[in-house]
Amino acid sequence: MVIEIFRRREQKYLITKEQYAELVENISSYMRSDKYGTDGKYTVKSLYFESPDNKIYFETKNKLKFRQKLRLRVYENTHINGTAFFEIKQKHKKVVNKRRLVLPLAEAYRYLYSSEEILEDYETSNTQVLREIHHFRQLYNLQPEMIIIYDRHALHGLFDPDLRVTFDLNLRCRNDDLFLENGSQGENFIDPNLVVLEVKVNDSVPLWLTRILQDLNCEQGSTSKYCASSELLRSKDIPIGITKEDLLVRGGE
Repeated sequence: MVIEIFRRREQKYLITKEQYAELVENISSYMRSDKYGTDGKYTVKSLYFESPDNKIYFETKNKLKFRQKLRLRVYENTHINGTAFFEIKQKHKKVVNKRRLVLPLAEAYRYLYSSEEILEDYETSNTQVLREIHHFRQLYNLQPEMIIIYDRHALHGLFDPDLRVTFDLNLRCRNDDLFLENGSQGENFIDPNLVVLEVKVNDSVPLWLTRILQDLNCEQGSTSKYCASSELLRSKDIPIGITKEDLLVRGGE
């Protein structure tokens, strides 16, 4: 069963592919591959929404204590009748709350692009979450803005089922084709030799993992996929493949 409402803490790192390979090797006795994809590896594609005055971008860029995003997400090469996840992601400091529902991708488009406002008529796993999404869209006047795509390698704790570690590679974006079923093409908005690492826990990061991260010189920092891709798409003169120095803010969020 898909978890629809959950809360967790997240720590982000921007690491090299060499650090990624070493880290996977070092944590292999503590972690298992995600059950999805091949050995925990799969493609993630998300359609993000923005307001006419870019509220979402500025809330994230300015690191407001409370900020939120809306996204429609699919995995792998989903077709028009495949499964999609509509999510509100809220962040307060380092605590992330997600409220999401499951629905066919075609049904998500029907909600987005039709004038139908009887929310109970949509085929979805959770009408209450759809009401929250609808309220958020109306409050911010949110419209589809861009698609972010990356290749994910996900691991779960063997002894701590609440521990999750993800590595996101080949991060790319586009705003010229906002239909998720239309392939995984896009422009790289982070240097392809870099990897976004996220450590996700309910309470605190295990001591063994903290030590491994320190031994490999993995430095914690704030890396917003949304802001980086927005800046690339809105200013085409920004070089493709933004460097670590451009993106990494030392000390975290």
